[in-house]
Amino acid sequence: MNSSDSDLQIAGDLLEVQHLLRPAREHPVTVAEFVGLARTIAADRDLWAPLVQYDATSRWYHRLRKGPGYEVWLLSWVPGQGSGLHDHGPSSGVLTVLDGELTERTDRGKRTLGAGAQRVFAPGYLHDVVNDSLEPAVSLHVYYPGLTDMPMHTAQCAPAVATA
Repeated sequence: MNSSDSDLQIAGDLLEVQHLLRPAREHPVTVAEFVGLARTIAADRDLWAPLVQYDATSRWYHRLRKGPGYEVWLLSWVPGQGSGLHDHGPSSGVLTVLDGELTERTDRGKRTLGAGAQRVFAPGYLHDVVNDSLEPAVSLHVYYPGLTDMPMHTAQCAPAVATA
């Protein structure tokens, strides 16, 4: 449908209605704004790519940003590295794959997350994230409130979550 087929038209200069628009917040406070923050950072490869390091012995991580009540973390994953089965305590979060591919396992099964994929989760969300691919991966994690607890779980706590 082209614009001439629509009955909806904006009359006048859209910039003249600035008084009707809310000013942009300096820091996110809603789930949608946290998702938007993650997308904005993901799109700015020059911001995060030079910081990434890969460590074959443990997952590398770097706190990229901290705001009132939230944190943004950059993580790298070499092939075979995983998080182990865990939750995020009282924190909600947004996981965004920036580069490569990660596999997320939950009690609902497993899902492959490619670059650009996002997962939003609430406190207590139980999952295992692993790089099952043959190439390194990079992910961005936004936590609200900031991550203070990451309880690890055994497979007995969630029998449907396969770790192999």
